[in-house]
Amino acid sequence: MSCPRQIESSIHTDLGDKMTYTSFLRLDKLLDCQEIHSNPPHHDEMLFIIQHQTSELWLKLVIHELREALSYINADTLSPAFKIMSRIKHIQAQLLHQWDVLATLTPSEYTQFRYALGPASGFQSVQYRIVEFLMGNKDAKMIPVHAHDEQAVKDLNEALNTPSIYDAFIRLLARRGFDIPKEVLERDITVPHTSNPGVVEAFKKIYQHPKEYWDLYEMAEKLVDIEEQFAHWRFRHMKVVERVIGYKTGTGGSSGVDFLRKMIDHRFFPELWEVRTHL
Repeated sequence: MSCPRQIESSIHTDLGDKMTYTSFLRLDKLLDCQEIHSNPPHHDEMLFIIQHQTSELWLKLVIHELREALSYINADTLSPAFKIMSRIKHIQAQLLHQWDVLATLTPSEYTQFRYALGPASGFQSVQYRIVEFLMGNKDAKMIPVHAHDEQAVKDLNEALNTPSIYDAFIRLLARRGFDIPKEVLERDITVPHTSNPGVVEAFKKIYQHPKEYWDLYEMAEKLVDIEEQFAHWRFRHMKVVERVIGYKTGTGGSSGVDFLRKMIDHRFFPELWEVRTHL
């Protein structure tokens, strides 16, 4: 027969005026954010809400980490950025595996509360768009979607006009003496970077002499890591949408699966993939 569990005498039990787990994490607010909109309330809407709210929390952390990595790259101090980039990769893994939970939502279940979303769609995620902008996939046409939200427009414009993590890395290569073409260094950073043979040659030199350029070599591979994870996430997103709604139009008005499929092969860092063919 097992004995009742005893609370260790050192454990704090008088918490009336002290910081607690609940107050530190603001769980009073966090756990009050799961508002069911379907009428009558449908059981599976809670899964859908928590899945997407959790994704937004992870995206918030990705933005936080990307900006810190950018500060290190701009300061030409890559070593501290390596841990940050590894952390981003692990956060992306969490975002990827979350699709496994949402995939338990069947088409029959989703149709019972889908109407409650109205025109709401993940396409409207401000944080997802900021992540894309910080990684270099910039498109000013995406900003007017948020014209109703003054703070969102401000945040998106700031990200649009901030050099992406790839722009920052290429500028670092130039500071290190690599022959980066002027048109790359002076390009309009509010549009996506396009592949340039001069940048391919710079990466070719780094990959051919990894010991000589170890920190640049390591950073290049960290960028490939997070781009590859991004592609896995996009593919899994597309397949879960296909599984749950088939080829219906998305709630936000997009073509749904076809819209998502177009983005799977997008390259944030094109020369880092092209250089592999030239080695």
